[in-house]
Amino acid sequence: MPELPEVETVRRGLSGTMEGARIVSVDQRRPDLRFPFPSDFAARLTGRRIEALSRRAKYLVAHLDDGLALISHLGMSGSWRIERGSDTATPGVFHHERSKLVAHDHAVFHLESPAGEASRAIFNDPRRFGFMLFAEPGALAEHPALSGLGVEPTGNELSGDLLATLFRDKRTPLKAALLDQRLVAGLGNIYVCEALWRADLSPRRAAGTIATATGRPTKAAGRLATAIREVIADAIAAGGSSLRDYVQADGSLGYFQHAFAVYDREGEACRKPGCDGVVHRMVQSGRSTFYCPACQA
Repeated sequence: MPELPEVETVRRGLSGTMEGARIVSVDQRRPDLRFPFPSDFAARLTGRRIEALSRRAKYLVAHLDDGLALISHLGMSGSWRIERGSDTATPGVFHHERSKLVAHDHAVFHLESPAGEASRAIFNDPRRFGFMLFAEPGALAEHPALSGLGVEPTGNELSGDLLATLFRDKRTPLKAALLDQRLVAGLGNIYVCEALWRADLSPRRAAGTIATATGRPTKAAGRLATAIREVIADAIAAGGSSLRDYVQADGSLGYFQHAFAVYDREGEACRKPGCDGVVHRMVQSGRSTFYCPACQA
């Protein structure tokens, strides 16, 4: 499933076309994805202007001029692409061949820019695990998809002090705590593995060990907060990881996977200077965890 950097990359790829554009019409080509489309989906969007396109955790949010918000999630294989004029070719070279079947284009937004230029924003999802939902005006923060989410792992809000407060007295493994969307929103398996490696912390250690008995952050908490912010920033700059079916909005691949230090590198030498360890793989809560037991304590 695409993680936060992939979703942010998609948002940036769409914003230049979608922000400020008027939705001329919407082709809704099936009644549902993972969930049913909202009632009067096309009718409520037609004629509206997209004021802004934002991201919350792994959700994209289109803010419309009447206060309505369209929340979308990519699921396992969902993607957006932009087409202009009569050119329906999708640019880019793909790691895995991308579906080109019209049957997988489930929602087509016909747009008009402030300058009168026409374009189409198309949501394609072969597996149909993605979805689109409405948040009524003034009710975005209380929407069930968003209301329980924790702090964003970008910016200065995520600090060692905050992680110590969130994880204090928790006996759950550190990796599991980081994947808990109620605590830190948007982190996924790939970037948690990478952040823990950068912070020299074992995914097995109890989450509460990064806080003192009085709830103050240890040095480990500070290292972890910095590692999370940096690995997310590096991945966004690289355009995401392009695993499975993920591609950027313009059809091109991301390349952060070439910088993976531990993820999917089982049996390879640790890349940390001075470490002679080997990357191991174990399963935690049904997910593969990659780490170096020599330098992650």
